[in-house]
This record gives sequence, structure tokens and C-alpha cells, in this order.
Amino acid sequence: MTTTRQDTDATELLQALEDGRSSVRLRAALAAGTAPDPRFVDKLIERSATEPEFFVRDMLTWALTRHPTSMTLPGLLREVHSEHPQARSQALHTLSKIKDRQAWSAITSALLTDADDEVARTAWRTAIALVPEGEESALATTLATQLGRGERETQLSLSRALVALGDAIVPGLRAAATDPDAGVRAHALATQRLLRDPDAGFEFAIEEAKRVVALGVSGLEEG
Repeated sequence: MTTTRQDTDATELLQALEDGRSSVRLRAALAAGTAPDPRFVDKLIERSATEPEFFVRDMLTWALTRHPTSMTLPGLLREVHSEHPQARSQALHTLSKIKDRQAWSAITSALLTDADDEVARTAWRTAIALVPEGEESALATTLATQLGRGERETQLSLSRALVALGDAIVPGLRAAATDPDAGVRAHALATQRLLRDPDAGFEFAIEEAKRVVALGVSGLEEG
């Protein structure tokens, strides 16, 4: 079989995605997105699962979005079930950029409550990007179970996701406001504040909520 110049270029690009120098990997990912080729898809997905550099991972995601969804979706949907957290997280991130509603069924409760904070945060963002009309309340119910989870960055990510669902989250916030855990109650109050006043800022909202909880006030405002 005759090897064409295109075959040679594709082989070199695939090899460059594994180069020890991040600058070479970055250029290869850029090239893969600039001139999409079905031969690149599997390697782009595979590399996303292990790439240590954020800016290269971001370029890998961009390169995947440049390929037809019919080529990328099957591999990405497999990756969200990987045993490796980065593989799950990057696949979810790429799905959030592609925004194909066919991926919605892959956003399971298991991913939305994933033990790895980065995976969970990415799942929340992806769910907000893909949630079909009519599914907001069910999503809000699942997300509300995560109130009080993690450090400030994780809590901020969850609050942003919840606020994006609008009034669908109000029942979940009210239930969380009576939770035995003070951290859950404070997070619910802070999220409600952001729902009413998006410009309040999370830092202000969470500190205010902690003071309210410390004073023994529970429950959220009506309306």
C-alpha cells in the first residue's frame, strides 16, 4: 500500500501528541483542530485523559469540537464511565462544549455526585449546558443533595449551577435549609441569596449565610 504525504503528516501529528514537550503537544492539538481528520479523534480523546497541562487539555477539547459530533460522541460517552477521574472530567468538559443533547442521558446521578470534586464540578456545568426543557426540576433535586459539599471552589460551582436552573431549585433549597448540618444550611442560604441577587457575590453570600445559621435562624425566605 502506497503511503501518501497526508498519511505521513497524520502519523507525525499523532506522534507529536505524545511528545515530552508540552509546546509540541500544543501545536499538534492545534493542527488537529485546524485540519480535522477522523484518524485524530481516538488519540485526541485518549490524550485528554492523561494530558498534565491545562492549556494543552483545553486545545485538545477545542480540536475535538472541530470534528463531526458523529465521530466524537461515541468515544466521549465511553470516557465518562472511565475509572480515571481526569478521563471522566475531560470527556464531560468536551461534551459541554459540543452541546449535543444526545449526551444528556450520560449525565447520570453517579456523575453528578461523583466522589472526585473536579469530576462532579464538570458534571454540574455539563448538565446545565445540556438539560432538556422539563428536566430542570429533577436535575435541581439531584444537585441540591450536594449542598455543603467540599471547599469554597466546589461550593461556588454548585451554587452557580443551581442558580442557572432558576426557580426550579427553590424546593431543594428550602429542604436543605432544615438540614442538621450547619454547612448545608449555610450553603442553601447563600445560594438563595445569589438566586435573588446574582450580583451579591458568593463570598459575601456565604459569610452572611454563616452568620444567619450561627444565630440559629433556619429556613429560607418565601418567594
